[in-house]
Amino acid sequence: MIGTLQGLLFLAFYVAIFVMSAWAAIDLMRRPPTAFTQGGKLTKGKWGGILGIAVLVSFLSIPPPLGLPLPFPRFLALLAAVAAIVYLVDVKPAIAPYSRRRGGGPNRPSSSGW
Repeated sequence: MIGTLQGLLFLAFYVAIFVMSAWAAIDLMRRPPTAFTQGGKLTKGKWGGILGIAVLVSFLSIPPPLGLPLPFPRFLALLAAVAAIVYLVDVKPAIAPYSRRRGGGPNRPSSSGW
């Protein structure tokens, strides 16, 4: 029973790292390239490479039964988690002011003043 619980915890841990890495990569794709330089961060292409590798490594690290039964060094998922956390905690807030959309939608007020 302890082994089964431990296996489920590891599975949940690796799936959470994959979801966090994918979330960071999806957020990266929604941001304009100029926001990264205006925010004083690495370029969008460099962050795309970092997070792309993070998503791949975290996907390959997911253990069976959800993942592939590959001999892959699963500890590398920790590096993927670090990359995603740095993007979500440091880069995303720094570039957010430079990547907001202009104009209003049906539920958003217009930024044109009155």
